[in-house]
Amino acid sequence: MEMFLPLGFEYAGVACGVRGDQGRLDVALFASDRPAVASGVFTTNKVCGAPVKVSRERLPRQTVRGVIINSGNANACTGERGLSDAKSMTQSLATQIGCDGDDVLVCSTGVIGRFLPLSKIEGAIASLWQQRAATLEGLDHASRAIMTTDTVPKIVSRRIHIDGKDVTITGVCKGAAMIAPNMATMLGVIMTDALVSSQAVQGMLKRAVDVSFNSISVEGHTSTSDSVIVLANGASGIDVSESRAFEVALTQVAQELSQKIIRDAEGAKHFVEVRIRGAIDHLQAQVIGKTIANDVLVKTAITGNDPNWGRIVSACGRTGYELSEAHMVLSINGLCIFDHGAPTDTDLSQVSAAMKTGEVVIELTLPFGHGEATIWTCDLTEEYVHLNADYTT
Repeated sequence: MEMFLPLGFEYAGVACGVRGDQGRLDVALFASDRPAVASGVFTTNKVCGAPVKVSRERLPRQTVRGVIINSGNANACTGERGLSDAKSMTQSLATQIGCDGDDVLVCSTGVIGRFLPLSKIEGAIASLWQQRAATLEGLDHASRAIMTTDTVPKIVSRRIHIDGKDVTITGVCKGAAMIAPNMATMLGVIMTDALVSSQAVQGMLKRAVDVSFNSISVEGHTSTSDSVIVLANGASGIDVSESRAFEVALTQVAQELSQKIIRDAEGAKHFVEVRIRGAIDHLQAQVIGKTIANDVLVKTAITGNDPNWGRIVSACGRTGYELSEAHMVLSINGLCIFDHGAPTDTDLSQVSAAMKTGEVVIELTLPFGHGEATIWTCDLTEEYVHLNADYTT
């Protein structure tokens, strides 16, 4: 898909040795050439990183000039020193930009419980600022600098026409594990040249995150570092505060980014879409969908291309809602295998063969109402266990 860059933004990524990997990009810059309206959504984990605390305190805001992100170290569970280090990162960049320190946001991702090598990061910030560019190459470098166990950078853009002019939305994210509903070890920066009020963009972002980053799961672990930040600098001159088309495009960017996380999940061999239809409301549908998506037995069955519908049906019974097997109609890849309390005569070998494509759609239909939700997840493989068993040693 063609990539578009919003007006007035510049990007850079450099290597400063946070990760210890020679030459690996590990510090990123996303900067606006003018004050931008900014909003954010952050982890719900009460154990959260220092950068989350600093950025969350500064948002929403109408004068943000940049976001600085390091990979390889989460700066989480690092006490007062961690907070001081996060603020120092923002102040060092602010000095380069010529703005107030509070007008810079910060994110970190990586290993928990280790102090930042602050001198290395601060030593690289001047280089980061000098190398910034309003180019796809600059954006690519920035997107690679925020990666941890990701295997590919994740970038999505949309361009829409409003009042005869172009408005562009471009987003970057990272994430491959420690991913659960209510966000996880994932960071996202979404930039737009639209003009929008802080109140409007905060509402749009929350709604978009609910059906994107809050609707994905790798293993059900909500991390310390999740942050999704939107910067809107108004360079296009088009006010989208009441634009439905803009919110749809913002949601599409968020959903595509979140799905890229699942497709790049550690060790994953299957991309899984869990669709819940006919629930009482969206909340019930989400709860049921997330319960299925996070169930280890369901995930391992998918790893083996095993259409073990009993695991899915029984998972639904522990959601806390009043529903029984008699309420459920269950299909996998369009093949109905369970219908109102009893298995169908569908050939399960045919279902298994369909699962081997690596694309699995689990659809559960209930009789309660019009509530719907879609959750994206993956299987759980031996490779995932190995990657996370050796993560710090």
